[in-house]
Amino acid sequence: MTTDESERTQIIGKIAKTFGRLVNPTLVVIIVTGIYNASWYIASWEDLLVYPGTILLTKITLVMALLILIYVHNVYFGKRIIAFAREKNLEALKKIRKTSRKISATNLILMATIFLLAVLMQMPP
Repeated sequence: MTTDESERTQIIGKIAKTFGRLVNPTLVVIIVTGIYNASWYIASWEDLLVYPGTILLTKITLVMALLILIYVHNVYFGKRIIAFAREKNLEALKKIRKTSRKISATNLILMATIFLLAVLMQMPP
């Protein structure tokens, strides 16, 4: 990494902050429509404990875990990455990015699993 890496990281941080303003309203819309669509699959809370409700319950749990992981990742790592870039602390930046990439890979695995569960819900029993 060079000092140009520090500048690039700061620019990406500004872009991410702007993008972040769109994320919260979008997540609210996705969650509200997801709850509405779930009402097509379950008539009562007890239906979450029998198939296909168990798939839906698993999907809900994974989505909550994903949202928590995303917000913790952005709040903790995002701010530290930007701070290290401003300080031009390239060694710390490299180290924290390594951990950040592992969390991003976990997010990707969770998203793929949620997608597969959504596909399973569309299949007949």
